Amino acid sequence: MNGFSLMFWSSLLLVLLAVTCAEVQAQIPPPGQCNTGDDSDCCKDGQTYPVYRCSPPVSGQTRAHLTLNSFEEGGDGGGPSECDNRYHSNDTPVVALSTGWFDNRSRCLKNITIYGNGRSVEATVVDECDSTIGCDEEHDYQPPCDNDIVDASRAVWKVLGVPKDNWGWLDITWSDT
Repeated sequence: MNGFSLMFWSSLLLVLLAVTCAEVQAQIPPPGQCNTGDDSDCCKDGQTYPVYRCSPPVSGQTRAHLTLNSFEEGGDGGGPSECDNRYHSNDTPVVALSTGWFDNRSRCLKNITIYGNGRSVEATVVDECDSTIGCDEEHDYQPPCDNDIVDASRAVWKVLGVPKDNWGWLDITWSDT
């Protein structure tokens, strides 16, 4: 294959990926109760929210946003974890990944390494941060996740040494372990 052909096919592949990962606006039904623990956002009646069917490509150092989530029963994380149908202690380093990275459960109960704030921590993937639907009881009436989220327990934030006043949103990178 010559250089032009390779460049053409590479460009076409990037266009196709962009189309399949395009942001779609979805009308979400009115919310019910919403647990605002960990500064969670609640859906607003009549507002539209973006939904994503995939996430950015995974690399050795995948850029993401770290968010705070409770994995305990009654917490703002909603129902039990997708991977094992259990709740998990917030003192355990566990995470939920955006739909595309969750990849139909392919990372369930596997560890990832999270790099942020000059430190790193290993955490177990136990759940999906659903990027395709939200604003319902199962998702605690919160909007769908963005497509670049690593939703982490308090234990992850503690190991990364982030001051508690800054918990909730942090630029990070992560990799499969």
